[in-house]
Amino acid sequence: NNTLKYAGLNYQGTELGSAQNLTNMDFLHLDFWTANSTALNVFLISPGPAETPFALTVPTTGWASVDIPLSAFSAVDLTNVIQLKFDGNGDIFLDNIYFHKSGGSSAGPNAPINFEPDGFGANWTWNVFENSTNPPLEFIDNPSKTGINTSNKVAKFTALNAGNPWAGTESVHGDTALGSFVLNATNSTIKIMVWKSVISDVGIKLVAPTGWAMPELKVANTLINQWEELSFDFSVYMNPPASEGAYDQIVVFPDFNLAGRGQDNITYFDNITFNPKGGTGSNEPLTAAPTPTRNPADVISMFSNVYTNVPVDTWRTDWSAAVLTDVNIEGNATKKYSNLDFVGIETVANQLNLSAMTHIHLDVWSSNFTNFGVKLVDFGADGAFGGNDDVEHLISIPMPAQGQWVSLDLPLVDFTGLTRRLNVAQYILVAQPSGSSTVYMDNMYFYKPGAVRTNNVSIENITFSPNPVSSGADVQLNEEMKQIDVYNISGQLLHSNYKTNKIQTGGLKSGMYIIKIRTNDNKWQTGKLTVH
Repeated sequence: NNTLKYAGLNYQGTELGSAQNLTNMDFLHLDFWTANSTALNVFLISPGPAETPFALTVPTTGWASVDIPLSAFSAVDLTNVIQLKFDGNGDIFLDNIYFHKSGGSSAGPNAPINFEPDGFGANWTWNVFENSTNPPLEFIDNPSKTGINTSNKVAKFTALNAGNPWAGTESVHGDTALGSFVLNATNSTIKIMVWKSVISDVGIKLVAPTGWAMPELKVANTLINQWEELSFDFSVYMNPPASEGAYDQIVVFPDFNLAGRGQDNITYFDNITFNPKGGTGSNEPLTAAPTPTRNPADVISMFSNVYTNVPVDTWRTDWSAAVLTDVNIEGNATKKYSNLDFVGIETVANQLNLSAMTHIHLDVWSSNFTNFGVKLVDFGADGAFGGNDDVEHLISIPMPAQGQWVSLDLPLVDFTGLTRRLNVAQYILVAQPSGSSTVYMDNMYFYKPGAVRTNNVSIENITFSPNPVSSGADVQLNEEMKQIDVYNISGQLLHSNYKTNKIQTGGLKSGMYIIKIRTNDNKWQTGKLTVH
């Protein structure tokens, strides 16, 4: 059996004999095997060039077989695909690379889910769970053809008083219902119309065929006894690892009420749609990056307003493919890289000994990147580039959230090719789409574990409850805050939320957490939250 072998892979392009129109295809299939790789990305490329990577989960035993939804390659013109590309590391064997349909059904999501006889939803199988006797989801005539929803059919969910607060309904897996898809900038805002008689959270969750899922997102209705459209920003969601498959199930929690119900509550819902990423539509950040909170003694900082920075030779080498502009955002110095393909940053004259450090941290913001990568290069004992003792490693982050600050904390042990960290002199930032990405960067530093610095500021005039809180429940603040950061007790930033009055605890384990709150007048305050 003929097989492709790429030994010592860095990147490898494959030119197609003729441009391919893939609009009638749904998936890219490939089989791969490796004994020593830790990273492998596959790209489709159309003229421009326009390219999008897909990060594969790399096993170290046995062949891996994957089917990647073509919807994952959002920036690519699927009517005119001219190349494939692989990048990563190690020795890779490839076989059975082909495009295919999904067995007669088009790739998902099958939407809008409008429950009409000739639409999506009404002919799917829906299961009800955690609702006492679990009365089935009903499809009925719209009881209130007014306002924003004059459609004929809607779904009716009865949340029983005896049911759990998280009672809900879920579609079956597969192409007979939602269909297989991955989230990207074209579909990551999910909207749903609801008619409710009470105010409570509505939750939505997406699930892969294996059951892999991120926690549900919840948004409360603000109106009663009339139709209202709620929007859910799923751009913060991770896509499933390739080994788990693509999303193919939707779960709806129509009356997610942790306070409990005093009676049975009926919720009507309709017109679930998948829309481009929402937000302000701004192409630049309107707020500064989160303020670092680590103790200076635990940090080697290259760029930050908080710490003393080490000398940096250049923030853009002459071999870079990017435009560098120094900008200020709310008075905070920030690096802006436009037309970015890759940019080199160097400390050749003052090489860094990172042997005591455990992580690299960066805050990045982009309205259009679909992949972001960080490469670290150690020049070896001779301290010179190309001296036969250089080591390096690239880590790629596929589908980072757009239109918000993304805080990256990358363990240095994950840079497996960086086998020594005594003469680190080069730092390369990479983004896709190549040559057209714009990325803002702040707070680039290395750190080791240590306590979070609180600056002796405590929560004043801000209340949040419940505290302690059960994992998965929301903590309510008494007013909307500009930014809320959640740290573990070791000082690792777990997630940030903006313009919200809630702290989401989905996925948090039992323990103590540090909460950093940025008020609307740009003052930072710190408190503690206990999750059990």
